[in-house]
Amino acid sequence: MPSRVEDYEVLYTIGSGSYGKCQKIRRKVDGKVLVWKELDYGTMSESEKQMLVSEVNLLRELKHPNIVRYYDRIIDRTNTTLYIVMEYCEGGDLASLISKCTKERQYLEEDFILRVFAQLALALKDCHKRSDGGHTVLHRDLKPANIFLDAKRNIKLGDFGLARILHHDTSFAKTFVGTPYYMSPEQMNRMSYNEKSDIWSLGCLLYELCALSPPFTAYNQKELAEKIRIGKFRRIPYRYSEDLNLIITKMLNLKDYLRPSIEEILQHSLLVDWVIEEQSRISEKRVRRSAEQERVQPLDPVPNELRLKEQQLLVREKALKEREERLEQREKELCVRERLAEDKLSRAENLMKNFNLLKEQRFYGGGGLENGLGMRANRRPLEALLDWQNL
Repeated sequence: MPSRVEDYEVLYTIGSGSYGKCQKIRRKVDGKVLVWKELDYGTMSESEKQMLVSEVNLLRELKHPNIVRYYDRIIDRTNTTLYIVMEYCEGGDLASLISKCTKERQYLEEDFILRVFAQLALALKDCHKRSDGGHTVLHRDLKPANIFLDAKRNIKLGDFGLARILHHDTSFAKTFVGTPYYMSPEQMNRMSYNEKSDIWSLGCLLYELCALSPPFTAYNQKELAEKIRIGKFRRIPYRYSEDLNLIITKMLNLKDYLRPSIEEILQHSLLVDWVIEEQSRISEKRVRRSAEQERVQPLDPVPNELRLKEQQLLVREKALKEREERLEQREKELCVRERLAEDKLSRAENLMKNFNLLKEQRFYGGGGLENGLGMRANRRPLEALLDWQNL
């Protein structure tokens, strides 16, 4: 049976705009607190209606712990109103958090920023490289106001109203959408763009978490567009590590093909431990949910508990194995470099030794050296010099 408006109790309005309202609600059947977006589609154009339908369909497909969860939709045809029921994030959004830090003149801790980074990267990976085999999804409007926090300060990526689905790896979006502060240069130049545009926006968002202001600011859109096209910005505050500064700088490269992919970001040494921790947490949550479903008619709780621990161990073992493989590869590369350096040093020492020996022979031998060795004595120093230059 389809859900009805009467199945929910409105607690209060969180926000409102030209599109409608966002309200905190309670589901009457079980008391679960949720949120719904109340949208009046009667005044919308056909293109806006199509965008709305796309958002609802997309939300139903995206299922990831770091993406705001979709629960239901209710269509009130009498009042031409659509209600999209979603997960409630009691921690607010990152825009409010940044505003609070600015007022209190207090920076965020780097550990918190890295945790946000890891969780957002995992959420974007699920969009860019769909685990269910679906098409690539560009968010196209990554900004602090669209990133929410739950009660445990876990990140939830939301508001896919401007998202676009790419049906092929070679597809490029061309629509001019998004929030200007976080727009990529290719969007500003009205050029084709792909998932690397989301990487730029993610870089802008991380920069703002560190500096408490976007990397590019201006009094009007024309000036902002020019600053983005030039691509110059100040370093993040020096209280943050050079590694964090470097990865943000790479993400804000004017050339999209030089920006790291979401996979490269997740494999970065700065995030490896955070990603392992997040993946382990996600796996544990899924196993726990599966165990709770099986507990409806429990036969023996011990095997379920053992299975949970076994799966947790397998996840950690896999993560450690991948990390060991990466370390082994680095060690091999270092060994090869060290061997080459030693070979060069050995050749240089031998050449210098031979060269010095020949100089001594010429010094003490005088003309006799030329008479006794012929032209060979004259050639060897030159050959030695040539070999030295070829090192």
